Amino acid sequence: MKKKILFIYYQNIKVGGVAKVLSNLTSELADEGYDIEILFLMAPHPDFYQINPKIKKHYINSFADPYSRFATHINHKYKSVPKIYTVYSYMYDWGSYRVLREWIRENHQHYDTIVTCWYKLATMLSFEKEISKKTIAWEHSSFRIGGVVYDKMLRKNYKKLKSIISINKPSVKYYERFNTTFFIPNLSDGIYEDLEFTAPEKKENIISFAGRLDKTKNAIELVKIFHETPKPPGWKLQIIGDGPEREPISRYIKTHHLEDQVVLMGAKTSEEVAALLQKSKVFVFTSLSEAFGLVLVEAMFCSNAIISYNCDFGPSDIINERNGFLIPLYDQKLFAEKLSLLLHDDQLLTQLMKSSFEESQKWRKDKIIEQWKKIL
Repeated sequence: MKKKILFIYYQNIKVGGVAKVLSNLTSELADEGYDIEILFLMAPHPDFYQINPKIKKHYINSFADPYSRFATHINHKYKSVPKIYTVYSYMYDWGSYRVLREWIRENHQHYDTIVTCWYKLATMLSFEKEISKKTIAWEHSSFRIGGVVYDKMLRKNYKKLKSIISINKPSVKYYERFNTTFFIPNLSDGIYEDLEFTAPEKKENIISFAGRLDKTKNAIELVKIFHETPKPPGWKLQIIGDGPEREPISRYIKTHHLEDQVVLMGAKTSEEVAALLQKSKVFVFTSLSEAFGLVLVEAMFCSNAIISYNCDFGPSDIINERNGFLIPLYDQKLFAEKLSLLLHDDQLLTQLMKSSFEESQKWRKDKIIEQWKKIL
């Protein structure tokens, strides 16, 4: 008899790491013969990331709860008030819990295993005695997220869950205090699986970045580093993604006359991102925090050497001397030095591009799926 698994997440309406890997993983498991369903805590909506047609979707609108509606109202009306977002967050969480609790109590008996895709959802189900026993917390964020309330008060409730899956090794060590915890990295898009090594002569002199343009991804610092890096003529930086920091980045580019060297590509589909990464030789990452950093693995599949800040937590699980350089956070000088070294040393760049592609093979989806199957 097929194992019936329910995954729970908030939405699939926009670019987002959790929604993306949720789509990838559930599709693979459905093709492996698991009976997969997904519960979204939002009104019915078109999928941003394609969901396998074998998967049944459920929707419950957490924004329809009175507490959530009031939270949205005060956040909109008083958004200039200090700490108002914190008030909004806790009130919305309470509304979400009420909506989820009602649905899950009525339907949980239909599932062998329940997988929550965010720490707040895992916390909610940890209070449900029968449901918590078959709930796996799939942790997609830093264990430090959530502040004092979750870290010091609520997270100890994870001991009531079936188990925990984390996507970075420091978090595994943290969560092992509460329950059995497994390290399983995120799953890349299938489009990367069949790629072969691309030699430098078949690529262009392009450095790539891909990610949402917000303060955490810190792309504006990357542009500054690129600007200050001594480099041979003809090298360009392509920035793939969009977000609130696009305008400040654009202003910096214009102010420093970098229009011919730095290209803002905007948001792209997964297929378009893969095509762009296959053109570049180096992938750079200046994120201030990551839970994993899946795009680093995808860049490796595309034969890119990697340079990244050693932020908490993901890059240190991925980057080593065979695929690139891990730079202490905020050390712009060293980052620029390593980037300049790669751009001037063709032999080193070729070597790292080749061994980076070889390293990518240990992140193939079949190995990751096997880990999930053992747990499920």
